[in-house]
Amino acid sequence: MTCALPYANGPCHIGHLRTYVPADVYVRSLKKLGYKDILFICGSDTHGTPILLEAEKQGIHPRELIEKYHRHFIEVFEKLNIFFDHFGHTDEELNHQMSREIVLKIHEKGYIYPKKLKLPYCPKCKRFLPDRYIVGLCPYCKTEARGDECDQGCGRYLNPWELIDPKCSICGSTPEFKETTHYFFKLSAFHGFLEEYLKKMKGTSIAKNYAIKWLKAGLKDWCITRDLPWGVKFPIDERLVLYVWVDAPIGYITFTKDYCDGKGIDWKEYWKDNAKIIHFIGGDIVYHHCIFWPALLKAADMNLPYSVVASGMVKVEDKVFSKTRGYVIWVEEDYLDKGLDPDCLRYYMISYTRHVKDLNFSWKIYEALVNNELVGTLGNFAYRVLLFTYRNYKEVPEAKLREGVTSLIKGSIDKIIEGLDRYEFNVITTQFMALANYGNKLFQKEQPWTTVKENPEKCKETLYNCLQLLKAIAILMEPVMPIKAEKLWKQLGYDTPVKDVHFEEALKPIEPGRKLGKPKPLFKKVSSEKIQELIKEFEKRVQR
Repeated sequence: MTCALPYANGPCHIGHLRTYVPADVYVRSLKKLGYKDILFICGSDTHGTPILLEAEKQGIHPRELIEKYHRHFIEVFEKLNIFFDHFGHTDEELNHQMSREIVLKIHEKGYIYPKKLKLPYCPKCKRFLPDRYIVGLCPYCKTEARGDECDQGCGRYLNPWELIDPKCSICGSTPEFKETTHYFFKLSAFHGFLEEYLKKMKGTSIAKNYAIKWLKAGLKDWCITRDLPWGVKFPIDERLVLYVWVDAPIGYITFTKDYCDGKGIDWKEYWKDNAKIIHFIGGDIVYHHCIFWPALLKAADMNLPYSVVASGMVKVEDKVFSKTRGYVIWVEEDYLDKGLDPDCLRYYMISYTRHVKDLNFSWKIYEALVNNELVGTLGNFAYRVLLFTYRNYKEVPEAKLREGVTSLIKGSIDKIIEGLDRYEFNVITTQFMALANYGNKLFQKEQPWTTVKENPEKCKETLYNCLQLLKAIAILMEPVMPIKAEKLWKQLGYDTPVKDVHFEEALKPIEPGRKLGKPKPLFKKVSSEKIQELIKEFEKRVQR
């Protein structure tokens, strides 16, 4: 299991979490289904023009920049309870070595060749202009684009020399075109292979449909070298460095090897044998993961991705996500530093919509999800049942489990498994919230506060079945809200970590006589004043 590498040129934002939270939820869920041999890896992407541009802007060396943001992402992920088995970065010596070895092998097989090009050169800055050092119009849709892709328009991968009316992104000068030599990967030679591969590849519809569309439009050979002072040296001609989209995905292999070397495992079991490789990515990098990357792996005789799970895009307050325009929520500055609950943010990212649909982050929607769903439904059910039972019995009362409750829980587990097979993670939140809704209605209908005196056995049966529902909820919610699930689990009197408890355990009757922990509310309401404060801060950023 891999996640797309966060780029180490800026802090973590809400768009990042569209990949990392669902991937973490998926890994936790697989473990609850009994899968044991799961390796979850990621790392910082540390090369390419955006790193150089930001380092130049701050007046520091690129290494200083990447070390700062590499640490930042590790810290933020820990605060959000996103845990990788290994989190490396692509400027590690092992990645330089692995990237060069793989490229040399592909070159020896005849899939890399030199080509003379006339490339844009800025006479004022005195350098060639690769990727984001140049801007202009997309030759396909005429939208303003960067030298590496049409990020605001049709989404096509581009080469710097293809732009219409190009300008240097640093000084605004019109570039000259000078002849130089670069190296290309024969992507066009893999058309037939990719055609067959994409038929079998699993994943979300976004990944497959976009990849097939681009394949039908035809493949061009890919320039895999750049005139930059920062990156992995191209082994055939060391005046050049590898294009970042060569050494970045090779990082997946490097991080696997790094982890395996420390555990005494052969990394080739994952990348040379028949392990299932699953990539979680954003919808904006489908081309790289479904076209370019499988072709590179095929050329290098490596294991191919089994599944590519691409998400829908992210909006902020119904606007297209944009850091430059201020339509961004910074995870640490705007959320964690405000004292807001990490589990509530994880719940938002999973519950809002299907994984392939666009996710809109809005403070008003956040307020409603927390106060109405988490506090009003789930938190209310848990606290009132546990408090009443604790006050009257201090333990799980002796009673029988109703067949209808068992059937309901089993139905929820079955639906979650079906949803996971389709990479629809909001099914998890839908199902444990459905159990909480049912439990609230059951508790309210059977009025244990009345039957505790008038019909004690009836009261015990009501509470016992409500506690069984809470046991199931704690187990089912753990992949999404691990901290809250653990708190609920402890209040139910369990000592073992709920993360280690399989889904099927939710069907086993809760043990009568189990001592309950002292009940405490799981969630706190977020005040309307706090929401207004957050909205005002966001609006100020947009106005700037």
